[in-house]
Amino acid sequence: MRGLFEDPVRETDGRDREPAAREKRRVYTVSELNALAHDRLEEAFPSVWVEGEISNLRKYPSGHTYFTLKDASAQLAAVLFRGSAQALPFRPEDGLKVLARGRLSLYEARGTFQIVVEILEPAGLGALQLAFEQLKARLLEEGLLDPGRKRPLPLLPKRIGVVASLRGAALRDILQVLGRRFANLEVVIAPSRVQGEGASLEIVEAIRRLNRFGGIDVLILARGGGSIEDLWAFNEERVARAIVASDIPVVSAVGHEVDTTIADLVADLRAPTPSAAAEMVVRSKEDLAERIGGLEGRLIASLRLRLSALREALEDAGAARAREALRDRLHELALRVDDLTFRLGARVDRTTSEARHRLEILGERMTPERLAARLRLRRERAEGLARLLRASMASRLQRAGDQGSAYAERLHALSPLAVLARGYAICRLGPTGAILKDAAGVRAGDTVRVRLHRGSLGCAVTEVRDHGTIEDGA
Repeated sequence: MRGLFEDPVRETDGRDREPAAREKRRVYTVSELNALAHDRLEEAFPSVWVEGEISNLRKYPSGHTYFTLKDASAQLAAVLFRGSAQALPFRPEDGLKVLARGRLSLYEARGTFQIVVEILEPAGLGALQLAFEQLKARLLEEGLLDPGRKRPLPLLPKRIGVVASLRGAALRDILQVLGRRFANLEVVIAPSRVQGEGASLEIVEAIRRLNRFGGIDVLILARGGGSIEDLWAFNEERVARAIVASDIPVVSAVGHEVDTTIADLVADLRAPTPSAAAEMVVRSKEDLAERIGGLEGRLIASLRLRLSALREALEDAGAARAREALRDRLHELALRVDDLTFRLGARVDRTTSEARHRLEILGERMTPERLAARLRLRRERAEGLARLLRASMASRLQRAGDQGSAYAERLHALSPLAVLARGYAICRLGPTGAILKDAAGVRAGDTVRVRLHRGSLGCAVTEVRDHGTIEDGA
């Protein structure tokens, strides 16, 4: 920048400088000098990259962020305006080494040399990965990743909520597994985008809708695999807070087994894939039947062991009365076993029948024909309302037009021009223009102007009558 602000007159020693040269010396005000330096800096350095460590970071209510970039031997003032700050996926903080791109400038009011940052990136670590680590650290500090906070899943849920994209393979995999393992379960789907700008807001709203729906036993948050950018909606803080605030236990099934998101960390249970999530929340009928059969076998075996022990004890005693009592007890236990077996089977049959009946009812309600009929009925009702609205508007417009015509006719009848059209005239005194209502207001020789229906007349008064009747030809 040397030579930008030098005196335009050639420098010499004091003996050689002429008085006229001293008079031509250019003297700047501070404001002029700072403005010139501001313009020259921005012209010379419109876009530069600089690496440094953030220190003295300050955030203001306006949304602007001010900080200092420094290295081992120098520092540079920096400002990050609100628009650029809001676009950052991570939070700048003191001690963080960054790469900043922006334009060099001068804050004229204070004469401060600074860089106006437009792009800010962490040095050595991706912005998204840094944002992930920062949010993970905050949630860990709040205790939201504590395993003791997470809730167990219900043994056999009756109603399952799913947050997923309607067009994604994740939803199809979940429904296929649920249908295979327990077809009479009720599934409530809250559709949501799972990728792109605004997807996190839709995911949060879907979780809240399922909580308001009521009667849902467990919630599955599902999406297929992808890059960290594709899965980023599940790394945003608002989604993590919504999962923690959910009254329903949440199973996170986002991405593949190698993918880890913030949603996985705060959810009550993490599934490696959407299909695995469906298998985790619902046990198959075969598993339940096998478990019941195992319990029944253990019960019978235990009773047989007890009976055998009692029989041996009685035989050793040799008492007929004891054997009779044992026989009665055996009969009683046998009856009890039969009763328990019957009640257990009836309970299983009744539960299965009720679930199948509910599924059939839901199937009837959700047939394409019934949905099409309801849609057709709604469309017909809307068309009928539209016809009524058009008819009502036409009627009101007609009445308004008729009323306007009537007003126009009444106004025309009351108009002085209509009176003139019937042969009457308006007479004004020439000098003043006042309307004459009485013959006493003029004298012979005065001039008057007579307004007719068409045109007007200038007349001289030749005779004045104070009263009398109007006669034809008078």
